[in-house]
Amino acid sequence: MAVRRKCLCPDLIILIRCYMKYVASCSCGKDSLAMILALIEKAWPLDYVVFFDAGKEFKSIYRNWEKLKKILDKHNIRHACLRPPQSFDYYFAEHEVKTRDGKPKTGYSWCGGRCRWMTKIKVRAINHFYDQFGTEPIVEYVGIARDEPDRLTMQRSERTVKVYPLALMGMTENDCLVKCYKNGFDWREDNGIDLYDVLDRVSCWCCGNKNLAELRAIYRYLPEYWEALKAMQSRTDKPFRDEATIDQLQIRFDREDKNNDNKTD
Repeated sequence: MAVRRKCLCPDLIILIRCYMKYVASCSCGKDSLAMILALIEKAWPLDYVVFFDAGKEFKSIYRNWEKLKKILDKHNIRHACLRPPQSFDYYFAEHEVKTRDGKPKTGYSWCGGRCRWMTKIKVRAINHFYDQFGTEPIVEYVGIARDEPDRLTMQRSERTVKVYPLALMGMTENDCLVKCYKNGFDWREDNGIDLYDVLDRVSCWCCGNKNLAELRAIYRYLPEYWEALKAMQSRTDKPFRDEATIDQLQIRFDREDKNNDNKTD
């Protein structure tokens, strides 16, 4: 019941249908994708689905977006792919940045932690997208599952109110994954590895918030992206995490693998 008090109830959503725009943000990860599928199945109001392409998504994410667009078209639901004004690589290594002490700096470097510069660009892009609706109120559907209560907040602004359909429907993260698989979606990469078999989250492959286990999995199972991370590291002196560069992490992972091999001999 505590979750329901934080969210608009379905009856109220239907009641105010004619007075609002209903927009779902979809990253094409399991939660937001399952949310879209559930909204369609339950005939909840949905005007737009918005996907933000930072330029560093996994290949399977792009494939799932293309597949989802066909479903949206079938149900006459509009969709939009938003992108930053410049490429990720430009902001990463070329954009002129003013630091707090006023000294010039080239590039924001890794995005994550306290320096979530692409998140700010994403928010600006979405707000700009909302400008087309003028003063019309907007309901933002957000794909956060029932078993993530710390992330559920009833946030309002002058233009928007956030609603959490997965929580209202009682869907857990595992429920979301199962629903996506049942509907023919997966996160299989070119080498046959499904991202959710080795990663907790399928955000941008260069996201600075990836934990050590995820980085180890990328190195071991997704070498294409690991090589891309190494190429990015060559353009910045900033460590990726915990004072370690991508190259230093590779040395660590190699050492771990060697030690594990010695234990099995």
